[in-house]
Amino acid sequence: MHKTDRSQPNKHARERFRLKETIVTISSDKEYLPVAKAAIRSCRSDLEEFIRKDPFFAVTLDTYQPHQPARPDAYDIPEIVCRMTAAANILGIGPMSAVAGTIASMAVEAMIKAGATYAIVDNGGDIALINDETVIVGIYAGESEANVSIGLEIEPRDSVLGICTSSGRIGHSISFGSADAVTILSDDVSLADAAATAIGNVVDGAASIKDAFSIVGGVESITGGLIMAGGQIGIYGSVPIVEAPQKLEYITGA
Repeated sequence: MHKTDRSQPNKHARERFRLKETIVTISSDKEYLPVAKAAIRSCRSDLEEFIRKDPFFAVTLDTYQPHQPARPDAYDIPEIVCRMTAAANILGIGPMSAVAGTIASMAVEAMIKAGATYAIVDNGGDIALINDETVIVGIYAGESEANVSIGLEIEPRDSVLGICTSSGRIGHSISFGSADAVTILSDDVSLADAAATAIGNVVDGAASIKDAFSIVGGVESITGGLIMAGGQIGIYGSVPIVEAPQKLEYITGA
């Protein structure tokens, strides 16, 4: 996924930033880019330290309950771990399913705390944003038959929105399905990321699209979703679709 603009060049600064496996594109006023990068470094440091203490967290594909150490003061459970675990447990999958969205969200929150009113962090297709002007977020589904020029038009808002995408055909993330793209919208970015993964895991061609959405039925904080698979497109909830020409240079990935 990527931000695109149908009318005029982006007036905000835009920078690609890589830290180990994390590859993000940050868009905001220039002064807030270092804030985002510092937040990403802090998130990764906390997560890596926790995984050193509990390696199971990084490999389990099932719901996870943090291990309580013998000494209560042995270590604190970091915020990033709590968010990833809470989101993934709702969907019944492993916590690493929410890592990219959670990092993106915490980076945008740090930018907001510093004063930003326009901030987008795209972490390999898992996007957190706040915007004081309308933006178009394009959805890239590779060379699929359904890869028409689709975007989501996001009106100005004063709270963080998550737009997270999983694919069984593109990228390096684990997916057990064959969807070209599963995109989920939620104010809870961690949940959007986990839900995109959970739905993507069960998509097996166009015929499975309707049933795949049943996974998030009743999860109120998920406001919309889109599946591209088998040359077909399925919609769930509220999805502000518009035409958006693809700009491959905006796509964040390895």
